[in-house]
Amino acid sequence: MKALFFFFLILFSLQVQAQKPRARDIGIPFEGTPGPYNAITDVKGVEVGYSTIISGQGQNIRGKGPVRTGVTAILPRGRVNNPVYANWYTLNGNGEMTGTTWITESGFLETPIMITNTNSVGVVRDAVLKWFVDHHWYQEDFWYTYPVVAETYDGFLNDIYGFHVKESHAYAALDSAKTGSIKEGNVGGGTGMMCLGFKGGTGTASRVFKIADSTYTIGVLVQANFGAKRNLTIAGVPIGKELKDTLNNEFKLPPQHYRKPGDGSIIVVVATDAPLLPHQLKRIAARVPLGIGIVGGRGENGSGDIFLAFSTANPGAFQREKFTKVVELPNDEINPLFDATVQAVEEAIINAMVAAETMEGINGNKAYALPHKKVMELLRKYGRVK
Repeated sequence: MKALFFFFLILFSLQVQAQKPRARDIGIPFEGTPGPYNAITDVKGVEVGYSTIISGQGQNIRGKGPVRTGVTAILPRGRVNNPVYANWYTLNGNGEMTGTTWITESGFLETPIMITNTNSVGVVRDAVLKWFVDHHWYQEDFWYTYPVVAETYDGFLNDIYGFHVKESHAYAALDSAKTGSIKEGNVGGGTGMMCLGFKGGTGTASRVFKIADSTYTIGVLVQANFGAKRNLTIAGVPIGKELKDTLNNEFKLPPQHYRKPGDGSIIVVVATDAPLLPHQLKRIAARVPLGIGIVGGRGENGSGDIFLAFSTANPGAFQREKFTKVVELPNDEINPLFDATVQAVEEAIINAMVAAETMEGINGNKAYALPHKKVMELLRKYGRVK
């Protein structure tokens, strides 16, 4: 009996250790009401999976490491092949998201959304097609589709020209996708990312809101790898300026001289269960930069800021031959979705930074974790919290 008690005690301890603190946990205030998980998975049916690759340390030997990278998979309706209405927007286009041309033309997202590093877009795209074949995603003998794969650059911590992401990693991300609470920080495609002068990565958040008698949810997932430290703002407080001499990134060997303050990228995926059509989802995606701007993003020349929004409503909308009727939210009722999007984007970015841990990568280059205690001291100094 005593042994059983200690077993469950250890199991509980491991679970607690695995649950990294989030921005609200350490006391950072935000506007709006989050869903149960405060995650993109609060939108019913949405699943998220990761494959994280971390190995080696010291000098970068191309093809051997150190490796600090991964893959993130977002499945809008889980493992059900039922396309969703979608659209996308870019603030600054120094980046890549494949498949967007057909999303613009058709109004539908027909594949999972994958996020990885800049040099792994091709292998992940090919892997998604093979995964479709292996899982009989399409019932027809003849089919074609255009996988959506986005990227941000992790080459300051990761051996990016070693091409360590393989087909198996994309499969692992897809196969591990689930609902419920999801990991943040140094995980999946966000593993080797840096944000606003500190360690960045993967973050998520959600908002629940009412329109007339109906309750809807917006969920956001970000891969945050952008921004200059001097612009970092949390809860209206100029954290970056206050911490300008604290825990600065260390770049000991190339490519440090190629990086300018603010260079990087951010990928944002917005999901909602509100009945929006593609032109309305374009408007949602176009509000994402407002949330990024709140925390300090400026859409710099070297940044790839690309955003995709989709709706899980109207599950019967996609038809190849039959006519269909759909439900549409009136444009005059869309403002609560704009608010929810901006709020969730802001919080998802801060969640990514709060969860991220200090990481040393190639050649001893190092990105430090956001110092929670110092952040809260500054929020108290500026009267944002007691």
